[in-house]
Amino acid sequence: MCACRNFSQYAARRVSRHAGADAAVAAFTIAEVAMAVIILAFAITTSLTVMQRAYLHLDTARNLEIASNILQCELEKERLFSWTAVSNASYAPTMDASFAGNPAVASRFTLSRALATLANRSSQMVQITLTVTWRNYDGRSLSRSYTTYYTQGGLYAYYYGV
Repeated sequence: MCACRNFSQYAARRVSRHAGADAAVAAFTIAEVAMAVIILAFAITTSLTVMQRAYLHLDTARNLEIASNILQCELEKERLFSWTAVSNASYAPTMDASFAGNPAVASRFTLSRALATLANRSSQMVQITLTVTWRNYDGRSLSRSYTTYYTQGGLYAYYYGV
């Protein structure tokens, strides 16, 4: 059965029940209208909240991708360093020009480096940790880190003594 046919039967019953001597009027009561308004307001409020959370997650995903690209770029630059440059604890990494040229990225993201010499490895191996920190649009501070190991002379020379 069609939904409009059911509605017209419902309206006809309401008219016959409330019909006056001079005119037949089909209408909703104040309570029915108020209930419909409350349900619609709840649905709109809920959908706006869901959309806000979705935008937050989308912003976080985009920022994670940017942070991963910054870290990977710096990591690739450091792989080309000599042992002297890599083991220099005072080296402060800078963001690549491709990231620093974008004001939205340069103003929100910071890059830092931590270096640890591994004493149990004859001081021929260092652990490098690169960290990118930023703030989400809701003000939360987030960070992403990459850790790698670098050996003097490369892994082959380190393990096989070449």
